[in-house]
This record gives sequence, structure tokens and C-alpha cells, in this order.
Amino acid sequence: MPEITTNIFANGLPLHRIELPGAQSLTLLVAFDAGARSERLEENGMAHFLEHLVFKGGEKYRTYRDVNTAAERAGAVLNAYTSHDLVAFHITARANQAMPAADLLTDFVARPRLDAEDLDRERGVVVQEIARYNDQPDALAEELVDQAAFGDHPLGRSVLGTVEHLSETFTRDGIVAFRERRWSPAAGAAFMVGNLSGVGSDEELAELFERFPTHPLPEPYEPAPALSRTVLVTERDSNQSHLRISYQPAIDVRDPAQRAALTIYSTLLGGSMGSRLFDEIREQRGLAYSVHAAAHTYADVPVLQLSAGLASDKLIEAYQRMREIVEELRQNGPTPEEVERARAFAAGARAIAFESTGAMAGTAATQAIVLHETPDPLAVIAALDAVGYNEVAEVARTISDQYAVACVGPHTQGEIDAA
Repeated sequence: MPEITTNIFANGLPLHRIELPGAQSLTLLVAFDAGARSERLEENGMAHFLEHLVFKGGEKYRTYRDVNTAAERAGAVLNAYTSHDLVAFHITARANQAMPAADLLTDFVARPRLDAEDLDRERGVVVQEIARYNDQPDALAEELVDQAAFGDHPLGRSVLGTVEHLSETFTRDGIVAFRERRWSPAAGAAFMVGNLSGVGSDEELAELFERFPTHPLPEPYEPAPALSRTVLVTERDSNQSHLRISYQPAIDVRDPAQRAALTIYSTLLGGSMGSRLFDEIREQRGLAYSVHAAAHTYADVPVLQLSAGLASDKLIEAYQRMREIVEELRQNGPTPEEVERARAFAAGARAIAFESTGAMAGTAATQAIVLHETPDPLAVIAALDAVGYNEVAEVARTISDQYAVACVGPHTQGEIDAA
């Protein structure tokens, strides 16, 4: 079991240290409750745009070249991500480079220059990123099903935002105001995961992590709405179609045991090559080259999403049969054997993923910031191991017959509604 310690700096930022014996590297991750769901309507896309901008340089490492050169000299890998719930920045390095890595990350993330010229250049980059996603029908289907499931709520908006906002609306003053409103150290956290032998003293760490300015706690997020049956179609002249179906399971996302049961249910439904969807939709019927089910929990709502990529003339049959499989599990429950197999597969997959210190740090960030739990990634595996048949069967029984649908391909909304 990892040794986990926590201390809180004077600016309110917690630092969680998760030591992994035998690791050769460590990941440092800093995250804030400042994802896309925290944006106001006119700010949609700002959280992601700000993520891009901080990499242009800080006070010590003044330019993007300085940032990149410092990372390479430390043998480190830098990256970041923005989701609906979080914005996170992380660096992975050899253990003996822990403090140079921390110096670099805390400089440009805590003290970004946000130069006006960089804003103008980066606008075009993110506009191209949006265009790339729009050219990928599977990515477009992912965004479309969020809109179908959550409508005008922030969870229904694209994390990338809109070309209009990037080109016409976002100003430096607006971006700085968003950062000051949402990047509160007390509503975020830092994580060091892996080999911590190269980590300096508490005083040295405080000097780096207290670079983050103190801000008031941000306003609460807007609660997620109930899901209603909505169908959205983007018509494209193509031989291939991409289908998404989203359900809202009746579980408490703050209960680790219920989240684990949902994970196992989604695994036996469509999370592995032995799952019901893969076995019947792909192997027995040959309806799809890609079919999958996955569970995700936001801060206040769970989502079960079914997806398929398939020939357009197979879409309606696959769509009908996928819903029938969910209904069969609702009525009859899974078998004990498939629950046990899915439990072992889900726990094993997570254990394999946790060979990466970055994966563990990302999970810890979700636990601490989104779910307000003690950050212990291995507790996720323990929760999966502890789930029994009855808990998974209960998840299956409580999957509502209300669902949202998104489709990209040569179809009409009337065609999907009639299926």
C-alpha cells in the first residue's frame, strides 16, 4: 500500500504525497475545480484556452521555448488536460529531478504571463483543434451526445468551446478574471505520486507551491439536470455512422461502492471483448466494427454511455438491439459468472493502468477535487474487488428507460425517432 501524506500551504493549496516503493519516476500534478462546467455561457471554451496559454511562459521561464527546454533538460514530460470538471497540469520526471520539475511547473502555471500576442497566436491553434474534432465523426458524436443528454447546461457544451468565442469574445482581461474566479488554491490540489526520494523539504516545497496566489473559494457549480429522451443527428453523406446512447444510472456518485458496481456493470455490458454488446453486436451479428459501453461520474451525476461505429445500413438494427440488451439486463439481471469475470477484468485493467504514476495522479485529483474524498487511487481497485453480485444486479435494475441519443451519418432525426 502506498504511503499517503497531506499538508496544506499558507495559500490554502493542499499537497498530497503518494509514495510508491519501487517506482523510478514521479508525477507532479496540479489541478483546479475550473473545468468547462464552471464557465458562464459567454466563457464556453475559456478553461481549455487558458490551459493552452499558461504553457507560453511564466516569470522564471519566460517563453514557451524556455519551458520546453527546461523540461527536456530535466528529462521530463509535460502535459495538461481540461475536462468538464477539472483543469490539470502535470509533469513526469526521474526521481532525482523532482525539484527542478516542481520549479518549472509551479512557475508557468502559477505565474503565467498571458501575453496579449500569445493570445492572438493561440486563438488560431485552438480554432484548428476545433476544426480537427469536427472532421472526426466519432469525436463529433461524443460532443453531440453530451448536448442531447444535458441540453443548455454547461455539461452539454463542448469543452473546446466555439470558434466565435475564440475569435471574437475572449479578451485577456476576461481570461484573467476567469482564472482569478476559478483557480482558488483551496478548491484545487497538488499531487506528487511515485518515487519521492528527490523531493525537498517542506520549506522548499512551500517556496514553490505558494507561488499560486490566494483567491476566494469559487461559486458552486450549477447542478446537473435530469436526463430526458432527446435525439440529435448531424447528417453526413457517408457510408459509416457513429452512434451514442447515454443513460443516467440511479446511483449515488459520492458512494465508492456504487461507483465500482457501475463500473463492473458497464464492463459486462460493453467494456471488454467478452461483454454482451461486443459478443452479440460485433461477433454474432456483425453489425459494428466498434461497440463499447463506459461509465463516467461527474461531480454530481453518473453517465452510462453506449457507442458504436458501423456501416450506415446497419445502424437501426444495432440501435434497436443495443437498447434491448440494456432492457434484458434490467429485467433479468446479469449472470453471476459474467459479474465475476467483469469484476476481475475491471480491477485488472485499473491495476495495469496504475503502473503509470500519471494515471494514479489523475485518479487522485478526481477523488480529492471532484468527489471530495481522500486521494487514494488504490482504493478504487479495492472497491472493485469488494463488489458482489447483488450490487451489480441492482445497478442493472435501476438503469432508466430514459436515454439520450446522438448520431453522425446519413440519417434523419425522424429515422432515429421511429426506431
